[in-house]
Amino acid sequence: MSVLEDLSQVIAARKGADPESSWTARLLAKGPEKCAEKFGEEAIEAVIACVKGDRDNLRAEAADVLYHLLVMLESRDVPLTDVLAELERRQSMSGIAEKAGRE
Repeated sequence: MSVLEDLSQVIAARKGADPESSWTARLLAKGPEKCAEKFGEEAIEAVIACVKGDRDNLRAEAADVLYHLLVMLESRDVPLTDVLAELERRQSMSGIAEKAGRE
């Protein structure tokens, strides 16, 4: 099992936890919209770190992005396994062909 799969399981387990004792539970209790907002904030911070060429901060912000993506997925009951299956499906075709097939 990968660290992302482990983290996804921890996030799912904390979904029903006390929001006063868990940041993850607090985010999930605020609903999908708040989870999406936090994901967006972290994504912007990662973009800024990348543009500035700040590798250390980019690494940290990328970790935040991945965590908040998993929280956002959990908020809408989308399992990481579904996302991984979609990535696996896309590996069998070129990016140009995959993108053209979305329309």
